[in-house]
Amino acid sequence: MRLTTLALCLATLSGSFAPSIMAKTPDAAMLAADVEQKVIEWRRDLHQHPELSNREFRTSKVIAAHLESLGLEVQTGVAHTGVVAILKGAKPGPLIGIRADMDALPVTEEVDLPFASKATDTYRGQTVGVMHACGHDTHVAMLMGVAENLVNSKDSLAGDVMFIFQPAEEGAPAGEEGGAELMLKEGLFAKRKPDQVFGMHVTSSLPTGVIGLRSGPAMASEDSFTITVKGRQTHGSRPWGGVDPIVASAQIINSVQTIISRQVDVTKAPAVVSFGAINGGIRSNIIPDEVELIGTIRTFDQDMRAEIKVKLAEIAELSAKTLGATAITEIDAGYPVTVNDPKLVADMRPVIRGVVGGENLIEPGLITGAEDFSYYALETPGLFYFLGVTPEGKDPATVASNHSPAFYVDESALKVGVQTMTQLALTALGASK
Repeated sequence: MRLTTLALCLATLSGSFAPSIMAKTPDAAMLAADVEQKVIEWRRDLHQHPELSNREFRTSKVIAAHLESLGLEVQTGVAHTGVVAILKGAKPGPLIGIRADMDALPVTEEVDLPFASKATDTYRGQTVGVMHACGHDTHVAMLMGVAENLVNSKDSLAGDVMFIFQPAEEGAPAGEEGGAELMLKEGLFAKRKPDQVFGMHVTSSLPTGVIGLRSGPAMASEDSFTITVKGRQTHGSRPWGGVDPIVASAQIINSVQTIISRQVDVTKAPAVVSFGAINGGIRSNIIPDEVELIGTIRTFDQDMRAEIKVKLAEIAELSAKTLGATAITEIDAGYPVTVNDPKLVADMRPVIRGVVGGENLIEPGLITGAEDFSYYALETPGLFYFLGVTPEGKDPATVASNHSPAFYVDESALKVGVQTMTQLALTALGASK
């Protein structure tokens, strides 16, 4: 009797009810734990072999080899050294994109690690140290881990994933194009645009494992400018014999400060206009022909960004004219405002909270740094968040920041990054609720 009942039960389990009983929902925590050591090893290898923007040749080979080992069809050479792969889920559904940046910085590492960078390269004609001082090595390693997790979960995915390994986030070398803008220009989203795009950045400003996520504008736009002020050279003892571009430059610098304090609505969004360099003159008794002013504009609103550019050029021209000089303003358009789609953030904030807990999910203030993830988020709803990597016992307010030669990553944070991104992808593609 028991044998008959057992046989009947087994038959039932192997029949029409078996799939619903035996189907397994992917567990992001287990998946992240499975690849944790690999991610750390990849990160250390990449950290030891950093490469500057548009020169990420070895890095792209490491990435492509891993993606190919997962059975993915891989496209290389995108925007010079970028790598892209598409994972097809078992069921139809949306396409999501996940991006990691690949490039290092011209910084000589000062962190005492067994895998510290000893690499050098040429930057602006000088031999420099090269270091992953902004954590892009961790971004690549974590996305390689996420790719492995999602390939292992593809039977549960209702939709597809575009893995985007992007070069030159820190900016292409002079005279070259690069980064997200070039990837899109070359048709990254032309055949099929992702319905959503996700990105992540490690930061020393948060404790290990803490996630920072902000809805709406999150990071500033970035534009650099050069104002060339031209006068007429004369002897310093006879200033009336020429036109002084130094005095005109001082007038421009002072007047430009009124753009933010008096001419734009700062209740709408904050903005910054800063001068970073003044070049002109060689002797105490010679008033020069020309002075060059160099600076940056940071905004969180695209309309305000355009308005400030116009006002900057007007003020420079008119201030110089009142003193008999001329001023020509050139603005090098940089990255747009990084905007997190409010609906996407509202949908996914509970997902991240479910991974790290409410106490480890914060809404950070506006960040005046810029990110070229912003280009993707202009094309499709985007979500960009921050992962803390400062270990317990260290104060995030005083440790070395990103871009510092002393920048340090607590590798225990990498598992949190892999788990959160894996969970976001599983949720977006219906494999987890």
